[in-house]
Amino acid sequence: MTTPPPKYRAPALDKGLDILELLARDARPMTMSEISQGIGRSRGEIFRMLQVLEERGYLSKGGPGEGGYVLTNRLFMLGMQQPQVQNVTELALPVMRRLADAIRQPCHLVAPSDDQIVVIAQVDVPSDLGLVVRPGHRRPLAHSTSGLVLFAFQQPDAQARLLQRLDASDVPYERAAFLAAAAQVRTLGYSIHASEAVVGVIDLTAPILQHGSASYTLTVPFIERRPQQIDAQAAMQAVCAAAAEITAALGG
Repeated sequence: MTTPPPKYRAPALDKGLDILELLARDARPMTMSEISQGIGRSRGEIFRMLQVLEERGYLSKGGPGEGGYVLTNRLFMLGMQQPQVQNVTELALPVMRRLADAIRQPCHLVAPSDDQIVVIAQVDVPSDLGLVVRPGHRRPLAHSTSGLVLFAFQQPDAQARLLQRLDASDVPYERAAFLAAAAQVRTLGYSIHASEAVVGVIDLTAPILQHGSASYTLTVPFIERRPQQIDAQAAMQAVCAAAAEITAALGG
């Protein structure tokens, strides 16, 4: 079935959005030539657009020697100003602080973002050891424990739409293994899974539900310490209790 052409065209806006979406998918600095190739437009077409986006604070030049453009956190900060996001962070942060103090481990709140996940809030602990994941951090949904849990607690139609995005993404993933892991998470109600990003870290993740589906997740990047203060299973129970408290506060 052929997709109907858009009713209205705004070429300059299309170019700007194409640039932002390309840089959001690829975290490395990209040169003008790479951006031109990536969105299928000439350097002349995007030169002024890059200048304006940089002047408005949406892009910046990479570090010394990198010679490319990267996204700033401006879009993320705009998203954080949405009432819904402000509401969940305001409700979640006191619960997250109590959790972090109780288990002596940091924690963070995650939201879905297309075929990725993004950290929207984080709580540290006054400790000399712990993995802190800063707000704004992104990872492919299929390559994160938070993404797995978000997927596991969706209705079948929403899962089908997410799978279409994952299959169309440039980031490869093992579909059968992902679905099997999601089914197991759905049965357990949470996930204890070795971090795909950091060796030696165990991600403890529980869903925060609204209308029966996961809108967010609560994750603790658990590091076992010596002497042991709390084991992963006990910490997981505390994470589940905190996620349930946030769910209740949101009316889930």
